[in-house]
Amino acid sequence: MLHLPDGAVFSEAPPAPPQDIQVDNWLLRWSPDPDDGDVTYTAQYSSFDSCVWTDVPYCVHTSLNSCNVSSIKARSEYGCVMLRVQAERHGQNSPSVQACSKHGHLCTPDFILTASPGSLTVHLSRNTTFLREHADHAKYRVYYGKKEEALQDYKDGPASVTIDELQEGQRYCTRVQYLYFKQTEGLPTCTQCELIPESAYFFLFQRGRFKRWLQPPYTFREHLLETIPELFLPIHSSTEEHYDVITSMSPEELRE
Repeated sequence: MLHLPDGAVFSEAPPAPPQDIQVDNWLLRWSPDPDDGDVTYTAQYSSFDSCVWTDVPYCVHTSLNSCNVSSIKARSEYGCVMLRVQAERHGQNSPSVQACSKHGHLCTPDFILTASPGSLTVHLSRNTTFLREHADHAKYRVYYGKKEEALQDYKDGPASVTIDELQEGQRYCTRVQYLYFKQTEGLPTCTQCELIPESAYFFLFQRGRFKRWLQPPYTFREHLLETIPELFLPIHSSTEEHYDVITSMSPEELRE
């Protein structure tokens, strides 16, 4: 705190939280705020089926924007951990931001998005290691919302999930995480977004496919399938061509 001459007390604002926090093959990366200086970062992890957050070794009050977190892999069942990072400056801490897995992970779902007019389908597999190990106690939690808005709404399901009543022409984003009993586990996926198409556009875009579906199967007349006889052209022998003989003389020969 700074004491101003008039006796007022000024409290320094906390630093901005880190952005784009991602894990790729146990390397944790984040993007610092370019306008913030003299900032350090601390990463924390939470093990499977635990609500306790613990500092990641060698990633406490670091001025770097990445750290290797492979040391925590063996500290949790199946390597299922959650990670978060916070910024610090002069005793002030930013809110912690949870990391996501960009390229897949044992405890991170893989999914594909399909957008239709008014709805978004998140395609998820029933056959994953996490679901097999935990049987009926595990499922997916799909967070969703408009782009640039917090993903607060969610739907749970054992496999693919369809989100209805979405506004056409708007871009919606999703993030998926495993759910064990009522608690999220493992690294969530990084956010993916899709544009919800309008009904008229969707119909025009698919019109060619619809027309192909409605067309009757092609049939050929039998006489068109018969072998066409080869056409033989008469071969004419080439006649011998005659040429005039041209005599060439050099200027020296003309002077003789």
